[in-house]
Amino acid sequence: MVRAYLDHAATTPLRPEALEAMLPWLGGRTGNPSGAHAESRRARTAVDDARAEIAALLGADLGEVVFTSGGTESDNLAVSGAWGAARSTRSVPALVCTAMEHHAVLAPCRALAERTGAELRLVPPDKDGIIDLEALAGTCTADVGLVSVMAVNNEIGTVQPLDEVAAIVRQRSPDAALHTDAVQSVPWLDTAATTAATDLVSVSAHKFGGPTGVGALVVRHGTPVRPLIHGGGHERERRSGTLNVAGIVAMAAALRVTVAERAETTRRVAALRDRLADGLVSSVDGAVETGLRPERVPGVAHLRFAGVESEALVILLDEAGVAASAGAACSSGAVEPSHVLTSLGLDRHEAASGIRFSLGWTTTDDDIDRALAAVPVAVARLRD
Repeated sequence: MVRAYLDHAATTPLRPEALEAMLPWLGGRTGNPSGAHAESRRARTAVDDARAEIAALLGADLGEVVFTSGGTESDNLAVSGAWGAARSTRSVPALVCTAMEHHAVLAPCRALAERTGAELRLVPPDKDGIIDLEALAGTCTADVGLVSVMAVNNEIGTVQPLDEVAAIVRQRSPDAALHTDAVQSVPWLDTAATTAATDLVSVSAHKFGGPTGVGALVVRHGTPVRPLIHGGGHERERRSGTLNVAGIVAMAAALRVTVAERAETTRRVAALRDRLADGLVSSVDGAVETGLRPERVPGVAHLRFAGVESEALVILLDEAGVAASAGAACSSGAVEPSHVLTSLGLDRHEAASGIRFSLGWTTTDDDIDRALAAVPVAVARLRD
């Protein structure tokens, strides 16, 4: 069966350039980049070259890039590491994040609050999935040690106004570190410009055509971060562990081609996304888009189908050859409705009816045709 893969926000197919870059390091080449002999020096050169390219493409300096195992570790290092550094200068600083953050941000924030007694303040979005800036201003006070606001929401694709967020944080919580989970930003937005006003930026390679198991945290100069992983003092004492040479060089290659093709990919995918969303809204009674389309990245079409449970719909679509998602990939199989959708003010039944179709660099017209044919049939079957 020919399948339509519409779950790029969960993971994006590996780009050929990334595979080509990593294969030598999975085969004949070897060497720990922390060593001193010729093999190690060659590995170190490969890492250094990749770091320089990644830094430039993300708008960072060479020494600001810390390699991690992916977006989750990057988020955890930013939240716990920056908050831990803030705690060394004051008793128990407060934490601020949006109510629709990825669990990789929400969970460490909640864990810190439970373990230390720190106050966690959640900022709501508006009904369309954009952070409420007035609420943020009321939440940010002088005792805040960390603020985390994602660049692009992972479920509904809404773009957050980070420059305005940064202006509020700098004025009202001047000692706080500002972190952004930019994992979903890289394929669609100029991430260097979008995140320029933040102190900490998390990215993950497999969201833009790199391999799984590698990511990065940009730590701006002057932003203290305490390590989560202790050992040999790698990454300037911020993240110990032998570097994943194959993953790092592949990440650089994927980022390079993503940035080079971003404008064309964005234009092409936006047209495909619009055709998919318009087609489903017009062909399925009770289909509603979540959020305002101009406020979302081109790769996400999020819809709700009244009277249908999204998990059941995902299963039927899978049988029909269409891969989609009921929310964050990390939450697949969960019976609880999406916390992102409930944060918008939707009730449990509305939140349980949401499904995400996420497009990417491999998406074609045929993929959209298959989805447009399969979804109305699946929805009708579930309603019957």
